[in-house]
Amino acid sequence: MTQVFYASTLFGAMSLAAAIDAGEFGPPERRLLIVSTNSAIPEVTVPLDRTPGFAVLRSRFAEVHSWNDLIAPLHPSDWKARIIEVPMLERLIRSHLKLDEVNELVLESIAVPPARTIAGLVRDCPITVYSDGLMSYGPTRDPLPAEIFRRITRLLHLDLVQGLKPLLLSEYGVPASPLPDRAFLEVVDQVAATAPDMMAGQAVILGQYLSALEIVTPEEEAGLHESMLRGLAARGYATVVFKPHPAAGRRHAQLLRGVADELGVKLVVAGESVPAEVCFSALRPDLVVGCFSTGLVTARRLFGLEVAALGTELVLDRLAPYENSNRVPVTIVDAMLPRLAADGSIRQPPPVDLARLVHAVGYCMQAEAYPELRPEGMELDPRYFKRKRLETLGLAPKPSTITRLRRKLTSTR
Repeated sequence: MTQVFYASTLFGAMSLAAAIDAGEFGPPERRLLIVSTNSAIPEVTVPLDRTPGFAVLRSRFAEVHSWNDLIAPLHPSDWKARIIEVPMLERLIRSHLKLDEVNELVLESIAVPPARTIAGLVRDCPITVYSDGLMSYGPTRDPLPAEIFRRITRLLHLDLVQGLKPLLLSEYGVPASPLPDRAFLEVVDQVAATAPDMMAGQAVILGQYLSALEIVTPEEEAGLHESMLRGLAARGYATVVFKPHPAAGRRHAQLLRGVADELGVKLVVAGESVPAEVCFSALRPDLVVGCFSTGLVTARRLFGLEVAALGTELVLDRLAPYENSNRVPVTIVDAMLPRLAADGSIRQPPPVDLARLVHAVGYCMQAEAYPELRPEGMELDPRYFKRKRLETLGLAPKPSTITRLRRKLTSTR
């Protein structure tokens, strides 16, 4: 009997290792791990199984195989088998990986390739989906075919927002099960012990790849990082660690160095393949700053660190379409975490019923999948809800013809 696991990030691999250590997958069997590199140009990115921290996770798996190598030269995020090819490709993959009998398939990001592709090619077995960070609290990104969602038995997730239950896959009746904090932290400490030495920093900036996702422009993203650094400098921090996103490249760090020199701040750039959680474990910074990275919440919830967000209002305004899967993560961070300004001041967000807010946003994102979450008698803050979307869903009165003409005239001036 074989259990097949899939991971594309070290954060995901650490989550799998924690789940295995916690006994979520029963006694040891043949455990096979498929890894993939989903960056824009995989050929210039260090594969997951060759990153320094992966070595301590390797023992949980009997074999590790590269999905990129298997389907080369096709890109993992783009390629999926045509219906007519599925039976042939399933036989080829099972033969190549020696998958005579699979008793469980464990996947991340089930709604998109390559996880969805793998689910369609390794058939006739139950599926466990594991957490994709804060996105697990949002609705399922795209509808799943019956041959996939009927096989999903559970969602394993880190309990990042206590008291808030994940929406992901709930429309299919999939139960959510939190991973033990201790198991995950023990795995993080193991990875941190083997990670390259990191220079200490009093504060950490978490980079993302917002411009690559076309949420903001490259100049605006560089401006967000600059504002974060200026805010930290204004608070008296002399040494700051910049943790770039693995998929973002080096440009953000290069631009930030010039700002650091201007401010007289020593900027230390952490390795691209080092998870943010490993930085938290090794450095224990005084303050962690970012836009809406899951790392902000793991820093506060799992490591007890002070955190602050900057740029969430801009992202909330720019996200399109409304169904964008980043909407719930940025909503949670904006509504829950303190906000940093470029002058160094930090202010708390106004009180809010977070569960009710997230459910209302989830309904507006995917109304047909979650009709029971329709917000009735709730004041919908325009910070989180677009008027046009509310009008479409019948949650706001449609404007009169005169009002529409006025809006049109105003927008053309």
